[in-house]
Amino acid sequence: MNFQLTEEHLAVQEAAREFAKTELLPGVIERDSEAKFPKEQVQKMGELGFMGMMVDPAYNGGGMDTISYVLAMEELSKIDASASVSMSVNNSLVCWGLEKYGTEAQKEKYLKRLASGEVIGAFCLSEPEAGSDATSQRTEAKRDGEFYILNGTKNWITNGSTASVYLVIAQTDASKGHKGISCFIVEKGWEGFVIGKKEDKLGIRGSDTHSLMFTDVKVPAENRIGDEGFGFTYAMETLNGGRIGIAAQALGIAAGAYELALAYSKERKAFGKPISQHQAIQFKLADMATQIEAARMLVYKAAWLKDQGQDYAHASAMAKLYASEVAMNVTVEAVQVHGGYGYVKEYHVERLMRDAKITQIYEGTSEIQRIVISRGVLK
Repeated sequence: MNFQLTEEHLAVQEAAREFAKTELLPGVIERDSEAKFPKEQVQKMGELGFMGMMVDPAYNGGGMDTISYVLAMEELSKIDASASVSMSVNNSLVCWGLEKYGTEAQKEKYLKRLASGEVIGAFCLSEPEAGSDATSQRTEAKRDGEFYILNGTKNWITNGSTASVYLVIAQTDASKGHKGISCFIVEKGWEGFVIGKKEDKLGIRGSDTHSLMFTDVKVPAENRIGDEGFGFTYAMETLNGGRIGIAAQALGIAAGAYELALAYSKERKAFGKPISQHQAIQFKLADMATQIEAARMLVYKAAWLKDQGQDYAHASAMAKLYASEVAMNVTVEAVQVHGGYGYVKEYHVERLMRDAKITQIYEGTSEIQRIVISRGVLK
């Protein structure tokens, strides 16, 4: 087994690390406090190729592998998870599915602009009564000639108001259950499409999270992805890759908190010496470093399997489950290492702790990941 990153991988990692320090770090505390979407920073991420990293260059993408993607996600998430989740959704949940299952016309019209960062996308699956239970879709799309008439509500949509392209999962034949679910490309500004208020969240406060309402929205039939009834399969396959992105985000949050705690432990003195020389702190740092490295190996494995064209559903669920729990554990310990200063915004770790919690919830809760994993174990 070769654990060495290639020169190309190291270059991507360094570019993302430098961007995070020079572009994301300035103002990150203020953006969090004000729940301000990092619009300028995300636009620059697009210009640098971070918004369509794995897309074929023929469609304005970077043509990179999944390892490169998770390396970039980790570095950006160390500083600003609100910016990195926008990148994750655009790459994993929007561009990937469009490239794999979209028609050539759909790729020309939508994918090229999404991969280049000219516009960003949103993936619309969750509903007020259909979050983890994705089979219980209430949003409906009824065929009417050359159009579908879309009605329903979507909740917790990342890039909710800043996106221009929305992939919407809707029921086209309720009598068929999950086999009657389809996926549609919807554009911002279409009549009947209303964006609700921004959610006031515990963490990733800069992330643009909204509810979306659709009332008799006319969607051209040519904007359906795949056949009728393919939507549930499309969503589940897309989420398998999305979990790798969120696992990488969780890894980055944990690594960022650990790096801050490590540096602080060498500067802060107690009882006449740096606290890093006290065994209680050394044990915390040792546990944090070990957990992060274990999470990193799970994330890299899932990404590698995806790049090799192998089944990665089981591995991505493991990576997402473990990395998100490590993110929560490590950020709590980072606050503890900082003591009272860890509770103060200017030291960043309290924000990372708040950001960590969502990684246990979106792209499927930790309980959902355990169901996916158990299916793989018991099959």
